[in-house]
Amino acid sequence: MRTSAVLGVILSLCAFGVVGLAHAETPVTHTEAAVTHAGAAVTHAGAGIAHIARIEQLTPTRSAVFVDSPSMRREVQVQVLHPASVLGTRPTFYLLDGVSAGSESGYTESTWTQNTDIEAFFADKDVNVVLPVGGTGSFYTDWRSDDPNLGVNKWESFLTRELPPLIDESFDGNGTNLVGGVSMGALAAGNLITRNPDLYTGLASYSGCLDTTAPYSQDFVRATVASKNGDATNMWGPAGDPDWLDHNPSGNAEALRGKTIYSSASTGLPGAHNTVLSLDGVTAIIRGGPLEALVHSCTQVFESRLEDLGITGVFAYRDSGTHSWSYYQDALHDSWPILESALRR
Repeated sequence: MRTSAVLGVILSLCAFGVVGLAHAETPVTHTEAAVTHAGAAVTHAGAGIAHIARIEQLTPTRSAVFVDSPSMRREVQVQVLHPASVLGTRPTFYLLDGVSAGSESGYTESTWTQNTDIEAFFADKDVNVVLPVGGTGSFYTDWRSDDPNLGVNKWESFLTRELPPLIDESFDGNGTNLVGGVSMGALAAGNLITRNPDLYTGLASYSGCLDTTAPYSQDFVRATVASKNGDATNMWGPAGDPDWLDHNPSGNAEALRGKTIYSSASTGLPGAHNTVLSLDGVTAIIRGGPLEALVHSCTQVFESRLEDLGITGVFAYRDSGTHSWSYYQDALHDSWPILESALRR
């Protein structure tokens, strides 16, 4: 195996192997709004009808939404962060998970809500934040074949065609959308916006590799899927298949012209959130350091690609920080003023 392939496999495995339209004059709670819109449905030619089976309010600002999805051939849970009261319409931020995709909680919530302050952070902000629960190792894409272990994955169809009208109807969305993700979810977000540019006004990438031009990058994606017992050949085909080129945000970056872009990465060196005073701390550095270093390099390649095309973006590089949730939380906070401008267009 070539050196670059070994690098991709080692980095991936060490990092991931564990690892209503009418509104009341006074505000109403989202519990009431959910009951009003629980029957919302959307029809797509040849795909049947996607509809919300039920909505469960978990907290005043977070609801679990269970969608009967024809494309996924099952009920899919997403959780929505929303204002505690409904008054007017608002934009929506679709935010994707990393490779574990909520497995740490037994798929009862996104890793974003489990490992960061995201619910508290958005509680006073007039935006819906949609967090899929599940999708481990899937890269939130449409797989060409069902996988023996990871099953049916038609995430692009679900996220871009079935889900948005349901969210807008049930949570007063205004049709303006932003997409982002962390790590695996960052590459997925890059693919969603470059393949569906009319749907989103901007992209947020937190510690993600958005350039899969180099052979080691494809090895990295394959190893990530394999770490969850999946086969990426079922996703985008064998090496050299055109599907890999079709799912390369850097290669398809022309679609990002005029979009708001935020991308963050760290060097992989231990930072303020790392500690060597515990086994967990040392483990986080050993696993998360090399991976974040790779992400840092990949992000620079992506930035150069945008520069060559004359496309502007905000690239936030940090001198220290590993591939871990404390740093993703910092990046989310840092990115919000930039992303909010994209949602208020």
